[in-house]
Amino acid sequence: MPRYKKPRKCNCPYEGQRGMIYKPIGIPMTELQHITIYRDELEAMRLCDLLDMTQETAGNKMGISRGTVQRLLSSARKKIIKAVAERKALCIEKEENTKPT
Repeated sequence: MPRYKKPRKCNCPYEGQRGMIYKPIGIPMTELQHITIYRDELEAMRLCDLLDMTQETAGNKMGISRGTVQRLLSSARKKIIKAVAERKALCIEKEENTKPT
């Protein structure tokens, strides 16, 4: 049985009950596939890429290991470039399920 996901500290400006969507101009949402990026992935990118923190510093700030930050960055970067290159909608969700199903 998988373990519960460790809570992560996210201080990115994204707040709200509903997610945000970025999509290509001129294509109706009904015709687009979507890719979901989670808030912790966005926070890792914000800290490392926008604020120029090291992965170690970002991990300490988020309360997770450097290795987890690296996995979040890799996942987020792949999702963003895939959404842009393949003209898909990018959905920012608050968090994925924290309890195993």
